[in-house]
Parts: sequence; structure tokens; C-alpha cells
Amino acid sequence: MKNKTQIKDAKGMVSKAMATTKTMTTKANDIALNTTETVVTEVIDMIAQWQTVAQKAIKGGLKLAANQQDLVFDALTLVKGQMKNSKKRFKKLVA
Repeated sequence: MKNKTQIKDAKGMVSKAMATTKTMTTKANDIALNTTETVVTEVIDMIAQWQTVAQKAIKGGLKLAANQQDLVFDALTLVKGQMKNSKKRFKKLVA
């Protein structure tokens, strides 16, 4: 049979181990929270930067598409005019 001193010492060791475990767990949790906060903050900053880049690219793409559309319509107008002139010339040659 164990004596009371041994039981008291065992309880003290268990209490000390529990306190150490609690302290280490709290420290690990704090490190995990800080790391997660840092990662999330950096990701949000990077997303904001890429959003700005994407916005500029979209605006530039829309301007480019508008310019290309204008060029196509200008070219079609010129072709239409040339076709009218060619039609008149062809009628004169055939008539």
C-alpha cells in the first residue's frame, strides 16, 4: 500500500504536468492565431493588388475592343464605297 506522501507527490506531479500542458497549449494556440492572422492579412493585400491589376486590364481590353470595332466599321464603310464605285464603273464598261 502506498503511503500518503507518495500519493501527495503523485498528485503534485500530475498537477504540475497539467499546468505545463495548459501553458504549452496556450502558447501553441497563440502562435497559430498570430500566424493565421498574418497569412490572411497578406492574402487580402495580394488580392487587392491583383484586383487593381485586373481592373486596369479590363479597362484596357475594353478600350482595345472599342478601337478594333471602330476600325472594322471604318473598313466596312470604305469597302462599301469602293463597291459602289466599282459597280458604277462596271455598268459603264458593260453598257
